[in-house]
This record gives sequence, structure tokens and C-alpha cells, in this order.
Amino acid sequence: MTTAHAPAAASRPRLNIGQLAIDQLTFPQAITAIGELVDAHQGGYVFTANVDHVVLAETNTRFRDAYQKATISVVDGMPIVWASRMLDVSLPERIAGSDLILPLVKLGAERKWRIFLLGAGPGVAEKVGRQFQAEYPGIEVVGWDSPMVNLDAGDAQNDPIVARIREKDPHLLFVALGSPKQEVWISQVAQKLGPTVAIGIGAGFDFIAGTAKRAPEWIAKAGFEWLYRLTHEPKRLWRRYILNDSQFGVILLRELWKRTRGSQEG
Repeated sequence: MTTAHAPAAASRPRLNIGQLAIDQLTFPQAITAIGELVDAHQGGYVFTANVDHVVLAETNTRFRDAYQKATISVVDGMPIVWASRMLDVSLPERIAGSDLILPLVKLGAERKWRIFLLGAGPGVAEKVGRQFQAEYPGIEVVGWDSPMVNLDAGDAQNDPIVARIREKDPHLLFVALGSPKQEVWISQVAQKLGPTVAIGIGAGFDFIAGTAKRAPEWIAKAGFEWLYRLTHEPKRLWRRYILNDSQFGVILLRELWKRTRGSQEG
């Protein structure tokens, strides 16, 4: 796989916040851009940046490097959308990875794409795949897998997983391993996926399968999806939302100071 598609992404306005760069795209533009990437048959991958990702990129080198190589990066978090209005590139709207799945499957049904579902718990990807086949007759779900992924295992673990995917030659690969695992894993195998485009979708399969409950849309738009998830999974998420993500304010202040200093020096 080459990175010949990268200049097209670079030509779009991008918000630089912390260590991440996020494309200025509306939801319809994001669907179009991903569709064009798939149809180009040059590979590449798509990430959806949220507050947790901005904070993780400060200290997690592999995660940061993965984002730097992403072909498309969209914003999945209202706090970043709000923060962008104070910075140099304003992001128009939140584009959650989970919200991208069904529109892309619908587009794929129209264009006769082959898709592969990877991740989530045992049986979840299969349930979602069969649901897609029933509801979108034009889509070809060529496989699903819920492998154990160890980011330090290297080729010995990755090659058999990639081989199963490449055998099916999907146009689009949905990866639901959770962050930062899915982003780092995608970057590790991207060169081996050939023309397949990968997209990290977090808990997207669980939301569709009904194995996890998603916040109502009005809560997400108000920027409180994190609080909704925290109240439902406090033991798993308290450290991320209470301790880690509180650092986002520090990062934002640093970005504002850098821009203020730059304008004064200019």
C-alpha cells in the first residue's frame, strides 16, 4: 500500500490540537471522503478523535504516531468542536465513529462493497454482520472475527489475522477494539491490508447489537455522553473521564497560548 492518497487529505483544512490533526469536515463530507478513499483502492485508514484521544496522544507514542499516518481524522467529541471555535480551524460538527457505520454500510450496499467486521465480544460482530446482510441486501459481509489482540505480539499474532482479512479482500474493514488498541493495531497492519480501508469504530458494534446502551442524541449533542457512559460503567471508565480527560483543559490552554504568542510575534 502506498500513501498516494495522503495529499488529498492534507489539502483539507485541519485543526491542530495537542498532538493531533483533525480534518474540517461535515458529516456528509466525511461520508463522501471515506467513500472516495474506498473507491480509490489505495488503502488508508480513518480515525475519530475525541477528548480521550487528544490526551492519550500526549504520552502514548505509538498512538500519536498512528494518528499522524491516518488518511482521514474526524472529530468525535463536542468539547473539541467547541474548543475549535477558539482556535484557528473551526470544526462544523461532531462525527462519531458509531454514527458512520450505518451510512457507510448503506453506501457500500449501493456500490457493492465487501466489508469485514473485526472486534467486539464473542458473537457480537457476527450478529451485526447478519443484521447488515438482512437489512442492506447490496452489501457483502465477507467475514467477522473477534481475535485476542496484543499490541506487543507483533507479526506472529498480526499476520494470521491479516491473512484472514486479505483472503476475503474487503473494501472496508470496521475495527472495534477500543482505544488506543484499535488505532495502534490498525497502524501496525495498514501496510499489509492492501487496498482495504480500515476505520476504528470503538463500541459501534455493541451499540448496534444492543449489548451496550448508547447515550440519547440530545445528551451527546449537549456534550455529556461521557457522563452518561460513566454512570453506566463507573468502574471501567472513571479513571479515563475523571483523571485522564481533565488534562484536556490544560492542552487547550496551551494551544490558545501558542496562538496568542504567535499572533503577537507576527
